[in-house]
Amino acid sequence: MLGQQLLARAPSAFEVVGRDLPEMDITEPDHVQREIEDIAPEVVIHLAAMTAVDVCETEVESAFSVNGVGTGILAAACDRAGVALVYISTDYVFDGESDRPYVESDLVRPISVYGRSKWWGEQATRERCPRHTILRTQWLYGPGGPNFVDTMLRLAREGKPLKVVDDQVGCPTSTFDLADGIWEVVTREPGFGTYHLSARGEVSWFGFAREIFRLAGLAPALEPCSTADFPRPAPRPRYGVLRNLHLELRGGDPMPAWEEGLARFLADPSRDA
Repeated sequence: MLGQQLLARAPSAFEVVGRDLPEMDITEPDHVQREIEDIAPEVVIHLAAMTAVDVCETEVESAFSVNGVGTGILAAACDRAGVALVYISTDYVFDGESDRPYVESDLVRPISVYGRSKWWGEQATRERCPRHTILRTQWLYGPGGPNFVDTMLRLAREGKPLKVVDDQVGCPTSTFDLADGIWEVVTREPGFGTYHLSARGEVSWFGFAREIFRLAGLAPALEPCSTADFPRPAPRPRYGVLRNLHLELRGGDPMPAWEEGLARFLADPSRDA
């Protein structure tokens, strides 16, 4: 989802080359090195990841191979070529037990295989490519893949009663807004290091669904429920809200409030293209 928007929303001043499987496999060192040498980029924005959170719990080796080892391979290749690396990470590196939004310096404590594998990817990025920028984000939705917004709209139009979790809190982030935010960071160059880059504000999944339906002019039967009502293989952070503190301190936070991002997303005709 995010890769498509980065390509579509790239500034005209940039020449952007996209790579995906099977063209490029980050777990194959020779393949990665050859692609880096052939393209000769100034910056690599690394989006490749195993993001099926529940699947990661049973396919542990695959999760760490892609999110951890593969990231290390790509980071090392970038360093050898003198290329800056931007790595997209996640709120799942935190345990969700905070009583306030997480900032970049907060203690990391992932509680799922997915979170641990992404943390390994962060560490590999730091160790193998000093010219790196790590961007943590959360609750992504957008065209190009299964996402909460389109799922809710489809179920509502099918006339099905809905129960949505109300005790997990985060910040929904549109891939439209995140792609624009990434390009803003790449252009501005606030300095290498770790940054949070999510929409501003916070809401539960239930509250998010309610706003989706309000903006879409729908009124399905909607009830809140607890995480315990829908047990999943992977534990979710109870409270995963990120604050973009480092960007606030280094020139300003480019991300909108989640409500603004959702309204723009629903009104954008390109999302159905």
